[in-house]
Amino acid sequence: MVNQTVMSQKQRYSLVGTGGRARLYVDALADTQREHCRLVSMCDRSQVRMDYYNRHLQEEHQHGVVPTFKADRFEEMIETTRPDIVIVCTTDVMHHEYIIRAMESGCDVISEKPMTVDVGKVQAIRDAIQRTGRSLRVTFNLRYWPLAMKIRELLLEGVVGKPMAVDFSYVLDTSHGADYFRRWHREKDQSGGLLVHKSTHHFDLVNWWIEGQPQSVYALGDLKFYGKANAESRGECYEYGRYTDEVKAEKDPFSMPLDGKDHRGFRGSVLRSLYREAEAETGYIRDQNVFGEGITIEDTMAVMVRYNNGAVLNYSLVTYCSWEGFRLAITGDKGRLEVYVKYGSHIIAENGGDESDEAEGDEYQERLEVFPMFGHPYKVDVPKGEGSHFGGDAGMADQLFSCDPVADPLNRAASEADATASVLIGACANQSMQTGLPVNCLELLEGRPQAE
Repeated sequence: MVNQTVMSQKQRYSLVGTGGRARLYVDALADTQREHCRLVSMCDRSQVRMDYYNRHLQEEHQHGVVPTFKADRFEEMIETTRPDIVIVCTTDVMHHEYIIRAMESGCDVISEKPMTVDVGKVQAIRDAIQRTGRSLRVTFNLRYWPLAMKIRELLLEGVVGKPMAVDFSYVLDTSHGADYFRRWHREKDQSGGLLVHKSTHHFDLVNWWIEGQPQSVYALGDLKFYGKANAESRGECYEYGRYTDEVKAEKDPFSMPLDGKDHRGFRGSVLRSLYREAEAETGYIRDQNVFGEGITIEDTMAVMVRYNNGAVLNYSLVTYCSWEGFRLAITGDKGRLEVYVKYGSHIIAENGGDESDEAEGDEYQERLEVFPMFGHPYKVDVPKGEGSHFGGDAGMADQLFSCDPVADPLNRAASEADATASVLIGACANQSMQTGLPVNCLELLEGRPQAE
């Protein structure tokens, strides 16, 4: 009788979208958060993927089978399993649909980043929140990275004074960066491009660090390395459409076959179970040729942002570097903060990679320094987080599913307003790349003229 009472008091969750990223939530709900949370149902267009997660729950967590529902039975799932909160992990272009349908069915929502892919869908979500009174939390896990938290602490302490200029240069290596050009992210109408899908992380961090709201954006970007035309211009020819079972791709350093074998840090068995075995059901090809046709996103981008607090951001993203990491500088009226991070060979844990973010033997480098305007510079030590995304995933899950919230002076929980601000920068950047003109963020959101 006691156990039934405890079970009835658990927060009830449904998961929509059971690709690689869903594992973070499945594992948290079935393990570390099991005492006060309960995964009551899963929804996906692929029964194969949902069956994989039920096997994972049974084998790894000694958890019972969770009811599964195909995507066209979403409302039936809500009515039947009565979740309090719906977790949305679908492809980005579908986020708004399930966020809105969950709210209209009486549920609060947790959504993977980005909240959605364009301004129209942002406004539809905002309207649904106002109409239904439900809440939305967006999962920016990098806010829980010890390094990001330390930067936030230092800025709150005033070590640089009022932040006035931010330089943020990010590079992705040819393991991580190339992966966006193999899968659905390569189609801009599905992902919003990397300035929405990937850079939303970085824009959110800057917004959070300097406590600013974007006002105007100017951007340049192009597809310069990946894609068929670029390969041919370099005298290279890649005739295959995908990597798996293609003999010519065996020695291609960009290949990632779904043959069940571990491949450069990816767990082959997971990729095969989630994607290759689900192809007949979904038609989705996970291992497309990065030098093939059909790529509509950029791989080289530069963005300038003006904020409402007077600060400016100079940001760049390159996706085909030999190493991965970033250089960051935040300059204020009392000093400057500089960060250098080099990851080595990046492993994408949420897509079947190793639990750590670096492969064994790779060198991780991190440096955080403060340069007071009229004082001696000094280095700041930062504890290294453990697990995927340098501890960010675990830290986020602890706060996300906590039954006893504690005060958080860093304000790490990202609201709908925070998510809107980060998507808005990427959406304005996309618009600016099309027109060649700066874009006023608020005018774009409100549907008024878009160029300044």
